[in-house]
Amino acid sequence: MTPRKHHLLDIRGTRIHAVEEGSGPLVLMIHGFPESWYSWRHQLSALAAAGYRAVAIDQRGYGRSSKFWTPESYRIRALVADAVGVVHALGEKNAVIVGHDWGGPVAWVSAWLHPEIFRGVVGMSVPFSDRGLVGLPGCPFGERSPEVVHKELAGPGQDFYQDYFGTLGPVVDEFESDLRGWLRDGVWSLSGDALGSIGINLDTMNPIDIIRGSAMCVPHGHRMKERFMSPPRQPAWFSESDLDFYVGEFERSGVSGPLSYYREMTASWNELESQSGKPMTVPALYLTGEFDVCRGWGLETIARAAERMPNFTGTKVFAGCGHWTQQERPEETNAALLEFLGSLPA
Repeated sequence: MTPRKHHLLDIRGTRIHAVEEGSGPLVLMIHGFPESWYSWRHQLSALAAAGYRAVAIDQRGYGRSSKFWTPESYRIRALVADAVGVVHALGEKNAVIVGHDWGGPVAWVSAWLHPEIFRGVVGMSVPFSDRGLVGLPGCPFGERSPEVVHKELAGPGQDFYQDYFGTLGPVVDEFESDLRGWLRDGVWSLSGDALGSIGINLDTMNPIDIIRGSAMCVPHGHRMKERFMSPPRQPAWFSESDLDFYVGEFERSGVSGPLSYYREMTASWNELESQSGKPMTVPALYLTGEFDVCRGWGLETIARAAERMPNFTGTKVFAGCGHWTQQERPEETNAALLEFLGSLPA
């Protein structure tokens, strides 16, 4: 095992914390919410051992990376510019980019806008959704504004979680009042262990019913955590020490930066208007879990992936897995990544 190196990269005045292991072709990994570079702890060593230069970053707003107060700092083109800047700052000309959760849209759009830099892309949990960023029922490729679609999904008397996050209001209060409990229960509630135990079937159930009746919607006057489930004990894939790491990161960084990604979703949708409808030209792979809610509400997007990606290599669904793909199923994720990387032209 090669030692991990920590870098603080200067990307046009933005500080990006990057963790590197191994040498060879660059593989850049982008995390989601509420996570960090540490989400890729199992992939860094596996990719390095296979002959790749594996790099995982803290996105802006997270960990040791820069925090900004201006809303536009968290729009999609700024996030993509960070990914491009990391490749250049590391002295590389190109990379394969991999993203999970919010890192998924960043990875997809980075490869979509910059195929000259990103020679392949792997999205986890969130499928490629054109300017929509997140494929939703009735709006697989961003055909309508997120603010309109979210209201329809939530129905009367409650807010879709992305809008609830984007207010930077009560969600900050509930997060800060019990940071450890919020992270523990929030991660558990979207896991395959939890969702599998209550009999969810994303392939047969109405996705809108699932959204409206779960923590993915927040009734007015209530808090998201009221719909969370609590683990009987920490699972092996998300141990007490893993939870300790995430708690420490968010105690330092706070949550306002990460939540601002959601605040800017409509602005990001507007930013990508001129790109809408253009194909994703580089080789692409989608990985997800049987019980991943993003798969459930993105079934149409996933089924139509080849329409938008002529070099789409397919979808892999990990049985029993929930939302936290690379953490819940590290060995399957590593195998799929290595197979995809090995298929790319040198």
